[in-house]
Amino acid sequence: MKRFTTALILFGVICFLAACGSSDSIKVGVANEEPYGYIDLQTDNVTGANAEIARAVFEKMGYEDVEGEVTDWNSLIPGLNAGNYNVVTAGMDIRPERCEQAEFADVELVYGEGMAVAAGNPHNIYSYEDLVANEDLTVSIMSAANQIEILQQLGMDSSRIQTADSIADNIAALESGDVDATVMTEATLTAALESANLDAIERAEPFEQPVIDGEPQVAYGAAVFADSDEGRELRDQYNEHLQELIDSGELLEIISEFGFGEDNVPTGEVTTADRCNQEEA
Repeated sequence: MKRFTTALILFGVICFLAACGSSDSIKVGVANEEPYGYIDLQTDNVTGANAEIARAVFEKMGYEDVEGEVTDWNSLIPGLNAGNYNVVTAGMDIRPERCEQAEFADVELVYGEGMAVAAGNPHNIYSYEDLVANEDLTVSIMSAANQIEILQQLGMDSSRIQTADSIADNIAALESGDVDATVMTEATLTAALESANLDAIERAEPFEQPVIDGEPQVAYGAAVFADSDEGRELRDQYNEHLQELIDSGELLEIISEFGFGEDNVPTGEVTTADRCNQEEA
C-alpha cells in the first residue's frame, strides 16, 4: 500500500507528499497519534488509519499533491480555522461542540475507550466509573481529548485530571507514578503499550466501556473541514468518495493494517448529523 512520504522537516513540523493525479493540492493536518495518523520513525513517512483513508479518498478525487503537517491534537481545529489546512484527520470523534467550530465529514471509523494503570492494578480500576469513584486517584489525558469530558460527565473533578500534549507524555506520567491511570482510545492504547515499560504499567483488564445516561460512549471518527462554502464543497466531494471506499471494502482493507476490523467500519446507523445534534451533557 502507498504511504505518505516526508517532504519537509522545519521547526518541528513534518510534511508529506502523495501522488494522486491533479495539479491541485490539499493540505492535511494530522495529530501524531498511533494508529490514526503518525510518523513512522523508521521511514519518516506519515501513515496511520485515517491518514491512509484520506490519501485514498483524495486520490479518487484526483488531487496530485497531498501535503501533510503534523501538529498537536488541540491545534487541529484551530489550525483548520486559521486556514493552515484544507482538512484535518485524526479519527476525531464527532461531538456537538466540535460541530459548532467546523464541518465534519461522514463517519469513517468507530472505536471504543481504553485505560492503563500501574502494574498489578493496585487500585482495582476496571472502568472510568471505578476511576471516578475513588476520589484519591488522578489521571493523565491528552489535552483537548474527549476523555476529559467523559470523565467530567461521570463526576470527576477537574483537579484530578492532568493533561499533556502527547500520548507518550501521558504514558510517561503513569510510568513515573505521577498519576494512577491514563485513558485514551482502545486502539491508541494498544499502540502505546508496544513501547511502554510493562514492568511499571499494564492495560486495565477486563475493561468496561463508560456509559452515560444509558449510552455506551462509543466514538465516531471523521475528517474535518473548514466552516466555509469551500470547506463544505470539499467535504461533500470527500463524502462521495469515502462511501465508495466503504461500499467496496477498501476502507476495511486500509484500516486492518493498523489493527482495526469489521467492528470499526461505519454501518450508517449513526450519522454525522446524529452526532452533531445530540444533546450535550
